Amino acid sequence: MLIDERPLTEHVHLAFAAREDATVRAFHATRARRRPPGQGWSGGRAVYHPGYYGAFVLDPDGHNVEVVNHNR
Repeated sequence: MLIDERPLTEHVHLAFAAREDATVRAFHATRARRRPPGQGWSGGRAVYHPGYYGAFVLDPDGHNVEVVNHNR
């Protein structure tokens, strides 16, 4: 563990690529069983781009963790 005088980083967003939509769904389902997902559903979000399929959850520190298949 690194401890120094710098302020903690806030509002972190980590994204991991998936090759299949099923991986995205499994990620979200696993997290939803443990605690409320916090960031909505797994599914398509055309607002980002056609073919985007992702899921977002909040980790215990409040950071946004995403798994996404870009279906390209």
